[in-house]
Amino acid sequence: MRFRTRFNAVGGISDFIEQWRRPTPYRWPILAASFLVSGSLMFWVTQEKYYYPPEQPEVTYITTFAEGRTDEEIRQSNIENQRQKDEREAEQARLLERRRELYKEVGAATGLDVDAMEAQIEADEAAEAEAERQRLERLFGEREDRSETTVETDSE
Repeated sequence: MRFRTRFNAVGGISDFIEQWRRPTPYRWPILAASFLVSGSLMFWVTQEKYYYPPEQPEVTYITTFAEGRTDEEIRQSNIENQRQKDEREAEQARLLERRRELYKEVGAATGLDVDAMEAQIEADEAAEAEAERQRLERLFGEREDRSETTVETDSE
C-alpha cells in the first residue's frame, strides 16, 4: 500500500469548498475573527525587542578641599581632624563610664551583687581578648614561621 494513496488531500479540499459554498449568515464575521486572532498571535510572536544599554553617567567630582593646598595645610588639617576625633572618643568613653555607674547604682538599689557581676564581665572580656589574641597568633604566627623558613633556606 502506498503512502500517497492513504493520505489524499483532494477529499478534504472538496469538502471544504462544499461547506464554503453553503449560504451561512456568519461566514464572513467568523472568517474575520479567525484572521484577527491568528494574525494578532503571529504579530505578537514575531516582535523583537532590543533594549539598549544605559548611557554612561557623566561623573562630576565634588571636593571640599581647596585645589592647591600645600603639604603644611594638609598636615594641619589632619592634626585638627585627629584632635576632633580624640575629643569625640573621649566624650563617648566618659558617657559609657557614666552609664556603667548608673547601672551599678540601679543594681545596688535592687539588691544585686554588682561587684561580682562586674568581676564576671571583666573575666569574660579578658577571656575573649585572650581568645582573639591566640586566634591572631595562629593566623599570623604561621605566616611568620613560613617567612622565617623561606629566609633560612634562601640564606643557606
